[in-house]
Amino acid sequence: MTTMVAVVHEGETGLTGVRAAEVPAPEPGAGEVVVAVRAAGLNHRDLFLVGAREPGDARVVLGSDGAGVVVAAGPGAAVAPGTEVVINPSLDWEEPDEVPDVPAILGVPTDGTFAEYVVVPARNVAPKPAHLDWAEAAALPLAALTAYRALFTRGGLRPGAHVLLPGIGSGVATFALAMAKAVGATVTVTSRSAEKCRQARELGADHAIGSAEDWTSAVSEPVDLVVDSVGSATFGKCVSVLRPGGRLVSLGATTGPDVQLSLRDMFFRQISLLGTSMGSARGFERMLALVAEHRIRPVVHRTFPLPDGPRALAELARGDQFGKLVLTVD
Repeated sequence: MTTMVAVVHEGETGLTGVRAAEVPAPEPGAGEVVVAVRAAGLNHRDLFLVGAREPGDARVVLGSDGAGVVVAAGPGAAVAPGTEVVINPSLDWEEPDEVPDVPAILGVPTDGTFAEYVVVPARNVAPKPAHLDWAEAAALPLAALTAYRALFTRGGLRPGAHVLLPGIGSGVATFALAMAKAVGATVTVTSRSAEKCRQARELGADHAIGSAEDWTSAVSEPVDLVVDSVGSATFGKCVSVLRPGGRLVSLGATTGPDVQLSLRDMFFRQISLLGTSMGSARGFERMLALVAEHRIRPVVHRTFPLPDGPRALAELARGDQFGKLVLTVD
C-alpha cells in the first residue's frame, strides 16, 4: 500500500497529540478526486478540534484548507487529472439559503488536507485563481468563504457602507477587509496591537483604533455593518456604534459566547443580529469570482514545510500572526 506524509492527531488531547507520520495514501471512490496537495492553510478550527478530541479517538489527518493538482479521479468524477484546484472544505451545502443544522467541514472526523494527498468529492474542487501562488490559494477556502458570507450573503454589504471589523489580524478579518475595500466600503478595524493596526492601514483600512479605546468617540461615523468573531469582549461596543437599522454579523466567540443585550436597544434602534458559519458551494463560487475580479491576494503571514505542522499549529495558538499560516508540500 502506498503511503504518504501527513500531520495527524491521536493519543493525547490538544497539541501534544499532533505529529507528522507516515499514513496510507487515499484512493478515490465514485464521484471523488485525489488532490496532490501543494499547500494547506491553518485555521483556529484545527486548534478547537484537537482540544476537543479524546485520547482514545482514532488517528485522523488534520486540516480543512488546501490547494493542489488533481492526480486521480474516481468513476463519475468530471475533473481531469492535471487540473490545478483549490478545495472547498464546506461539504454537502449547495445553496446559500439551504443552511444545514451543523455545517460539515473537511478534516475531523474525515481525513483532511495536512498531507501529501487528500481525497474529496469532485464537486468540492474549483479552478485555482490564476493570479495566486499555491500558498495564497491554500489560505483562501475556509476563512475567505466565511468572510464572504458574513459580508454579502448575511450582511448585505453595499458600496459606500461603513464596516467595522473587530480583532483585525485573523484570517477571516483580513479577508473581510480586502473584500469590503474591493467593493468600495469604508472600513474601520480594531486591535489590541498597535502593530496590527498599522498593518491593517497598509492593507487599506480607513481607520484603526485600539480595542481598549472608547469606540463611540473613536469611530468617526455610525457603522452600517459589524462582522465580529471576538464575542463577549466586544459585543456591547459593537452594538453601541451601529447606526439605527444597522447589522451585526457574528461568526465566532474567541473571548466567550455569553453576552448581555438590551432588547429595547435592539428594537428601538431596529438593529439586526445575524449569525453565520462557513458557506455554500454557490457562495464559494461567488467568493472565488470576487477574488479573481479584484485580484485579491490573501495575507500569508508565514509558511512551514508539511512535517513542521505541529510547530505551525503551536504558532497559531500563540495568536501573534497577521493573516494566515500555511503548510507547503514539496
